[in-house]
Amino acid sequence: MTELLTSAQMRAVEMAAIEAGSVTGLALMEKAGQGVVEAVFKRYPYLAEGHHVCHVLCGPGNNGGDGYVIARLLAARGWAVHFFALAPAKTPDAKRNAERWAQGSAPLTVEALAAAPAPDLTVDAVFGTGLTRGPGEDLASALCCAYDRSAVIVAVDAPSGLCLDSGRWLGGADGCVAADMTVTFESPKVGHYLAQGPEACGQIETVDLGLSAWRAARSASAAASENVRLLDPDRDTGRLRAHFTKGQGHKYSHGHVLVVAGGMGRTGAARLAARAALRMGAGAVTLAAPGNAMMECANQVTAVMLRRCDSGENLEALVSAGKISTLVIGPGLGLEDRHAGLVRAALATGLPCVLDADALTLIARHPELRAALHAGCILTPHMGEFARLWPDLAQRLTDGDEALRGPAFSKIDATRFAAASASCTVLLKGPDTVIAEPNGHAHVHAAVYDRTAPWLATAGAGDVLAGFIAGGMAQSTRDAAWCGVAAAWLHVEAARAFGPGLIAEDLPETVPDVLRRLFGVTSS
Repeated sequence: MTELLTSAQMRAVEMAAIEAGSVTGLALMEKAGQGVVEAVFKRYPYLAEGHHVCHVLCGPGNNGGDGYVIARLLAARGWAVHFFALAPAKTPDAKRNAERWAQGSAPLTVEALAAAPAPDLTVDAVFGTGLTRGPGEDLASALCCAYDRSAVIVAVDAPSGLCLDSGRWLGGADGCVAADMTVTFESPKVGHYLAQGPEACGQIETVDLGLSAWRAARSASAAASENVRLLDPDRDTGRLRAHFTKGQGHKYSHGHVLVVAGGMGRTGAARLAARAALRMGAGAVTLAAPGNAMMECANQVTAVMLRRCDSGENLEALVSAGKISTLVIGPGLGLEDRHAGLVRAALATGLPCVLDADALTLIARHPELRAALHAGCILTPHMGEFARLWPDLAQRLTDGDEALRGPAFSKIDATRFAAASASCTVLLKGPDTVIAEPNGHAHVHAAVYDRTAPWLATAGAGDVLAGFIAGGMAQSTRDAAWCGVAAAWLHVEAARAFGPGLIAEDLPETVPDVLRRLFGVTSS
């Protein structure tokens, strides 16, 4: 999996390499600037031909130092480069590159930008990693002017004002700008994939600075709570194949999922989860429904088995008699006291358990249910359900005051706190799905950039995800977090494979096509 770095972690990697004498800060800055130019020409080949007009926007720090390098390299190619500085260079390496530029600059103001010729390319090198405050009203206006006038906008590390530790805009939404491409260095950052980050960054290109050994050393020495892993479908194909590979054996060798259904007229969500668990590869799936919903379920299921379950005692008996390995409870369950009793019984079994939808609301309402959570549980809230369970954390994610300074409170921070307080895995859904374990180890699954799947915003999609997770957990001793990551990948890939017009029922039926592609199997 790809490691996502925070601003502080990236600085630590660079300093480790510099202090070891392997590279100088000046050399890193030159390599970074060269990498940006090469990335621009790769994505926009027409800019590599002929002479063009460029605006370079620079700040006083090392991000601005990269801008000086970019300006010099483009000017050497015959470009007309107009340089706009927020303030004089302050860091030693940035000062050195400002001296090398030596062609003067204009102030970074709306008036100065408007007086210059309209650019073919604008390079935003004002603020990058480590931003601690918003751009302010005057600079925000200048940035908006610069972005509005340019044919192509390329940001160095991040569009100025974006917190790369959270993906949130510092200083509020008024300063938001969106680049066509963002070039970052060595490793993508957390904020490139969270919150407003993907929309602001356009597309991400990562330039190798030759610091992989120091990145690996930092990661190996860090505590689990300091590392964040992003699923990269291209790099992680082998691990995904291993997850979806079924060995020899009978059906119960691959696990038995029990999905607890709600009453008559409310069983659709549980049936979706059950079908998904079966498609995921669980050897057997049973739907446990109350008496008044048995006929409704019987008319809708075939390969999924059906058993009556009206109470917590019934559920305990089913688990004892049915070789159950994993439970799903919550989708369409209901919010009455008897439903709380079913959740209580499910948790008392000690079996791996996926808790979604109504089960999450019941846990928020009943402290004894929260206390009964155990390490085999995975909670799968969307943001509304998360706010019921952890209102203080949700408030921090939406509070404007939290985004006035950096590093801002992030979705990863919130999910880690939640997992630690619940003593189990928490999967906080969204395009930027975050999966956190109680020890703080966090994964990100991002349906952003080239992997967007807006069709997943449909009723029942979350119930299918719960079934996918349970189907993976049932088959082995795989940890809940990785099962959540793999299920999120399958969820998005199925949506992308089906395309517009998707409804939740389509997701399990698209799984065979997705897995055939994963394993390179061609249809006859």
